[in-house]
Amino acid sequence: MKAGVRALGIAESYRGNDGSQSESTLAAAVVRADQVVDGLAYASCTVGGTDATAAVCELVRALERPDVRYVLLGAVAPAWYNIFDLSQIARTADRPVIAVTFEDSAGLEAGIQDSFSGPERNQRLEAYRSLPERQAVSVGNETVYVRCVGLEHDAAAEVVRGFTPEGGRPEPIRVARLAARAGDTYVRSGTGDSESERRKT
Repeated sequence: MKAGVRALGIAESYRGNDGSQSESTLAAAVVRADQVVDGLAYASCTVGGTDATAAVCELVRALERPDVRYVLLGAVAPAWYNIFDLSQIARTADRPVIAVTFEDSAGLEAGIQDSFSGPERNQRLEAYRSLPERQAVSVGNETVYVRCVGLEHDAAAEVVRGFTPEGGRPEPIRVARLAARAGDTYVRSGTGDSESERRKT
């Protein structure tokens, strides 16, 4: 892959497992194949909500980066089963979308069944079942799990490998995750609110 090819990585940070956090921080990072970062943006989505897809679409629109070739997502169900609609994101971005996860599992249906009931359960199950099939991809000595829209699986696997200089985490997702964690820490510390108030005075 050429060094200047860019991908938009999106990842979240949600550390409110004690119920203290109602929103998850999403970060988007534009990263070249040669590991140069040249764009960041932030959004948030509701923990346990259904607005994660809209938040990602807003990030794509806000960044306005026609030079980005691919969108790489570091999850399919961030913020406690706030499930991404990969097809909707691909339509908004007008480019291929690749969701990469990092653990083998039996899937999320059992967790959704246990965590929700009624229409909320049914909506999430329908959204989850509509996702493209997950397929294993070897990246060096690691295995990741890929779902894609707008690319054949073999092509998506090459994109993932091309953006993964070492380990099993593609660089756009790794950078986005670092940015999301930093942003989340900033917001949770209250510093962001204080700074906002200072700017008003």
